[in-house]
Order: sequence, then C-alpha cells, then structure tokens
Amino acid sequence: MGPNILELDIETFPHKVYCWGLWDQNIGINQIVEPGYTACWAAKWYKRRGVMFSSIVDDGPEAMLQKMHDLLEVADIVIHYNGKKFDMPTLNKEFISYGMEPPSHYKEIDLLQVARRRFKFPSNKLDYVAQALGLGKKVKHMGMELWTECMAGDRKAWALMKKYNKQDVVLLESLYERLRPWIQNHPNVSLWIDSDDPLCRVCGSDDIKKNGLEHTNTSSYQRYKCNDCGAPLRGRNNLNLQKSKVLM
Repeated sequence: MGPNILELDIETFPHKVYCWGLWDQNIGINQIVEPGYTACWAAKWYKRRGVMFSSIVDDGPEAMLQKMHDLLEVADIVIHYNGKKFDMPTLNKEFISYGMEPPSHYKEIDLLQVARRRFKFPSNKLDYVAQALGLGKKVKHMGMELWTECMAGDRKAWALMKKYNKQDVVLLESLYERLRPWIQNHPNVSLWIDSDDPLCRVCGSDDIKKNGLEHTNTSSYQRYKCNDCGAPLRGRNNLNLQKSKVLM
C-alpha cells in the first residue's frame, strides 16, 4: 500500500492594522485590529483522484479547520511549498485556538527547501519553478483585490480563489514527482510496504538495479538506481567487513 501522502496548500487573509506609513513600518501589537487567519485550503492524496477544498465561506472556520485536522490525523507524509515556515505553523496556531489537539505525527517534505538547496533557479517561487520544468502554471488573478473581494463575500471572487488554491496543489504533485529523486532526506516509504524484495526507499518500487560501488574512507557499499523514480540508492551492508582491516 505505501504511506498516506497528503499534498496541501492554504490561503490566508491578511492582518488588519492601523499604521501611518507604507514603507518600513514597525507595527506594534496595539495596532492590530484583526489578525490574519486561514481563508481556505486545498489538499490531495498523492496518486488519488480529486482535489479537496474547504473554506470559511462554505463550511465556517471551525469546520474547515476540523476537516484539515482530520486529514493530517491520518497522513504519514505531508508535502507543501514553504509549509514549514507558513502553512503548518498557521494551521497549528488555529488548531490550538479552537481547542484541537495536535494531529498524530507525520513527516514533512517542503519542496521550497528542496528547490533552494539542490538547484539554482533564478526564482524559487512555485509558479516560476513549475513553469521552468514544464509542469504548468498558477491561475492568474487580479492580485490583492482577489483577497479583499473574498473578504467582502463576493461569490465570483471565491470561485476564482477556489480554482487558484486547487491549481497550486495540482502543481505541487507534479513538482513533487519531478523533484522526488533529488530529495536527499526523503522519508523511507519502503517501511510502509510489506515486501521481502528490496525496495526503493524514495518511491517504494522494486524495480531497482545495481549501479557500481560507493566508497568511503573505510567502507564500500553496493550502489543502486531506481528505474521508476530515478533515485540513487545505497545498500546498507559494508562490503569490506569480510576483508582485512583497512590500515588507519
């Protein structure tokens, strides 16, 4: 079966504050009129059909958050873009605000961190990286007006927001598949699969081939390549254990 992999993206409304200028402002907490909050989310189970969506206008804030909490409760791996700094802390703040318990533990894959660490794109924005790799692009909208019109309850604006939010998750899945073999600390998905055959730790495939040896200063390991996802792999057994000790 493999792990439950959840791809998600949230959209939030901005803080409402009092201020005297537009540039280089230091906003005090007594200037906050209303803090920002989650407006909606889109999510998809990897390799399953259909993108889920929930919003405050359709479900109300607590029910919307509960639906996301229920998904995270059964997720083994969560994929997002800048989610470690934004999406997940934002959701956690709202979960605890509504008295919800923390979801069960899950692994996180932040594709923004992968893009920054492994590549040198001119821009690391999701829209740019996705288009650079030929995966598609974000839904165009009018900018800040989309958010203000949604805050005012405009139904046409909400329809566009839903389309925009769901498309981000579609891009997220395509980008995950493209970046997956490059993710060095990818969770070992083979742990969720009951098999006696050697499996790819990245995608769980049993279609792997030997690909030479990998040497450290004191050890040698069998090197493999996954024929499905392309991930480079290394065997666990030290091939030098049966040989003479290496002089140090």
